[in-house]
Amino acid sequence: MADSLYLSLWYPNLRLAGLAEKLTQVLGAFGAHGGVSRVYAATVWPVSWSETAVFQRVWGRGERGAEPKQAVEEALELLHDDYAYEFQIGWSLWEHETGGGLDPRWVREERLVRVTGYGPLFDEGAYEQDGHIRVDFGSDAPFLEEGVELDSVAAHKVEENVRQLVELTAAVEKGSGATARLLWSELGESLAQRLAARLGMGN
Repeated sequence: MADSLYLSLWYPNLRLAGLAEKLTQVLGAFGAHGGVSRVYAATVWPVSWSETAVFQRVWGRGERGAEPKQAVEEALELLHDDYAYEFQIGWSLWEHETGGGLDPRWVREERLVRVTGYGPLFDEGAYEQDGHIRVDFGSDAPFLEEGVELDSVAAHKVEENVRQLVELTAAVEKGSGATARLLWSELGESLAQRLAARLGMGN
């Protein structure tokens, strides 16, 4: 069963004024680790997720996208303790494609990842649990491919996806100076344990 995968990052004594630099560093890591170098869109949420966004800008994919520094500066002009700042950026993974009458094949599919920076008072201090910055990778399916027979090709593609995730996670942590990180899922199951069980079944 597919689950949503997140990475939470915490920083020591992070002041709101320092959030822009951390967000720029996190977004900047994607280009070197399977993603694009430009930001697709930004949204600013006041108070809680149930409120209406106070800012939204879609730059577009590829060259139309905004440089991370530009996107962050524009969104964080509205700097408030109780706001959250969400950015979308492209990241490509191997996925098993079926349908359309074609033979099943492996293709690199770009997905939009959400990178959110939290003001300390947003959603009653959600950053304490979610991190000063949270990366939402979306479905964890490409890291497990539970509906696919795990032959040598499939195992290699899954392992490549996992390696890319590990490298991005390490680069984000080191590049932004995070002192704590947590890779977690919505259902609370460990990706590492599920992956070990999945690869074990394929042997």
